[in-house]
Amino acid sequence: MHTLKRTLLVTGASSGIGRAIARRLLAQGHKVIGTSRDCRRFTGFHPSFVGVELDLAELNNVPQFAKQLQSDFPQMDAVVFAAGYGQFGSLEQFSYEQIEKLMTVNFTAPACLTRALLPKLKQKPHANLVYIGSEAALKGSRNGSIYCASKFALRGFTQALRDECGKSPVRVSLINPGMVDTAFFDTLSFAPGKQSGQALMADDVADAVSYILQAGPHCVIDEINLNPSSKVIEFKK
Repeated sequence: MHTLKRTLLVTGASSGIGRAIARRLLAQGHKVIGTSRDCRRFTGFHPSFVGVELDLAELNNVPQFAKQLQSDFPQMDAVVFAAGYGQFGSLEQFSYEQIEKLMTVNFTAPACLTRALLPKLKQKPHANLVYIGSEAALKGSRNGSIYCASKFALRGFTQALRDECGKSPVRVSLINPGMVDTAFFDTLSFAPGKQSGQALMADDVADAVSYILQAGPHCVIDEINLNPSSKVIEFKK
């Protein structure tokens, strides 16, 4: 198991799964650069934490962001892509702009950021790219056509990228959680059940990230699927 202290980028680190991952990595002694659309949410976060502003919906900003990031933190050798959001409904309920934004934030922006960071990551002795997918990447579901499409795309991307990076020091991993009890559901019409075992906790996903990062350099954790022991969906009134 690796005990090496790393410098990692975590997207979406201001809330939910991303925040739990950032806190876990900081507790393990790593340095974390966290992104958010609003860096004011990072006030007093941790002395080994650096907050940077990034809106993944604005693709034009991604190349310059990546260039500046690698200039400011040349030791960075791992990225956890935790940013994303959900929007659900029948396809006809989506505007064209909503389709584009959901695909951009959940898939296109992570792919573009990976493209920008990958050349220098391949020059490291070892590096990790960890993507937070979803159970929605495993099976399409009613009212999830665009969300599922974004996560299916991310899963196919990581599978192909893992093969592309097979002879490099870069290890590519994907984590597909079921429903996690976070603010992800605040704007949705449904949420996981509140009883014990009916939802994952954000720390469960952080555990999986830690496991991936601590694997030996000879080992690649391809994909981890996580689910609560009893899946329950509650619809809001």
